[in-house]
Amino acid sequence: MKVSFYGGAQEVTGSCFLLDSAPTQGRGSDQSVGGTKVLIDCGLFQCPRFCDLRSAEPFPFNPKEISALFVTHAHIDHTGRIPKLIKEGFSGKIYSSHPTKDLARLMLSDSLGVLEKEASRHEIALIYEEEDIARAMSLWEGLNYHQKINVGEFKIELLDSGHILGSSMVSVEFRGKKIVLTGDLGNPPTPLLNDPEKVTDADVLLIESTYGNRMHDDRDSRKLKLERVIEGTIKSKGVLMIPAFSLERTQELLSEIDDLLGSGRIPRIPIFLDSPLAIKATAVYKKYESYFNKETNQKIKSGDELFQFPDLKFTLTTVESKSINEVPSPKIIIAGSGMSTGGRILHHEKRYLSDPNSTLLVVGYQAAGSLGRMLQDQASEVTIHGERITVRARVETLQGYSSHPDREQLIDFVAHSKDSLKKVFAIQGEPASCLFLVQRVRDYLGIEAYAPRYGESYEI
Repeated sequence: MKVSFYGGAQEVTGSCFLLDSAPTQGRGSDQSVGGTKVLIDCGLFQCPRFCDLRSAEPFPFNPKEISALFVTHAHIDHTGRIPKLIKEGFSGKIYSSHPTKDLARLMLSDSLGVLEKEASRHEIALIYEEEDIARAMSLWEGLNYHQKINVGEFKIELLDSGHILGSSMVSVEFRGKKIVLTGDLGNPPTPLLNDPEKVTDADVLLIESTYGNRMHDDRDSRKLKLERVIEGTIKSKGVLMIPAFSLERTQELLSEIDDLLGSGRIPRIPIFLDSPLAIKATAVYKKYESYFNKETNQKIKSGDELFQFPDLKFTLTTVESKSINEVPSPKIIIAGSGMSTGGRILHHEKRYLSDPNSTLLVVGYQAAGSLGRMLQDQASEVTIHGERITVRARVETLQGYSSHPDREQLIDFVAHSKDSLKKVFAIQGEPASCLFLVQRVRDYLGIEAYAPRYGESYEI
């Protein structure tokens, strides 16, 4: 059996991994015949643009030969090339959790608008169209966690990864071996979701490494800092801009701001959720309350209305979004995209980054080359919509809001399978993060570990 790395290899985006049950044909060859081929994820390459030019390149495999595609979760760097895969000949089944299917439909449709603008701006072909999304959804089947299905010689099930609503690890059994690909793991404990499931019997582990060389703030410190930043914004009569990912980060923020308001730790202040995608995603979250952790379900049973509280306004239309400008400061604006690579947050950043009374609060991973990373790295000037903007606003970071585990949590996850593990592959991280995690796995656990590069294949 062979695993090939066609994205998410010493980089965070473009997640795409191919499992092939047939052995390679001869030393040094990457060709195999007669086996079952299963793809896990098919995401966009991103940064510096929403859709990097590599996303338009032909796949390094024949989509027609893929028996099935398994999707770990709905983020666009894990789903964004699925319609392109369909367009180029894939006709097998697509499997994910039920929430992931619903969320992916939203993500792909929303992303198409951004892709159309980028294709026009850079005079390049559009990588897929609306009908390709429709065809993808017609092939898509939702699964429950631990529901096993057979694809050729593979027996496959999904496990709860705790990253966002419906996120999954993919566990593959093949000829007495268990291969687990984590997708993105969660950073427990979270306000809404269950902790990632423990895996104790994997023979081969493909584990994310987004924060493979870093530590997070703890949850209490994170909440205190959020409280302090909001209080500072109110005191300075400025605007608090929060670029937030539409899935999970936005819902976590709303939950914690609700808690701060409910406990009287912050005063009431106008709060705007200015993201059509986040608003629609929040409705999906409400549909799948059974996926929430016990504490959240207890709050729901007690009558707490999730994601609704005084002074919170959802601005779905463009007119509603523009009306935020007329609301006097102080105010809080939560908008996408999470790395400031597009979306309505850019309009607010363009308007308020030059205001020394305002604050930009970074609450998620910022990929190298993104506008969000430049701001996080304290750039004094940035370009938004072709206009140079002097940055006078404060830029603060809350690491504890990451939906990814830090280096100690990653090692702990690997350690649960240390008695059975033969190989570990660090994926979905920048080179420094991947290589740091690989070295720690070797040094601390004595397990063979690798940080594969794009296009590399390994026998497992």
